[in-house]
Amino acid sequence: QVQLVESGGGLVQAGGSLRLSCVASGLTFSDYTMAWFRQAPGKEAEFAAAVTWRDSSTYYADSVKGRFTVSRDNAKNTVWLQMNSLKPEDTAVYYCAAATYFALIPGAYDYWGQGTQVTVSS
Repeated sequence: QVQLVESGGGLVQAGGSLRLSCVASGLTFSDYTMAWFRQAPGKEAEFAAAVTWRDSSTYYADSVKGRFTVSRDNAKNTVWLQMNSLKPEDTAVYYCAAATYFALIPGAYDYWGQGTQVTVSS
């Protein structure tokens, strides 16, 4: 079965950095666009970043552009989210997700990880 396993979350002070990883198994990784969504308490999940399967094009939400970098290595079935200059409003559970095409809405994604908590203190 398909599994997406995130890691790398934690507690960090504002201005700090974290690197999230997501390792996929049970699917042809190179055929999938990989995205990161995040969900803060009491809020709906929101798109953060994505990297496409076709040409590794990257897309970012305006709220993270210039601070976050998404990348992938198809040989390792892994996608990363490098998060710099973190702010308290970045606090959320971060999920990686896989879809056969790029989309901004969670419903378009076929597979999801269990999530990793990121907490940014002020």
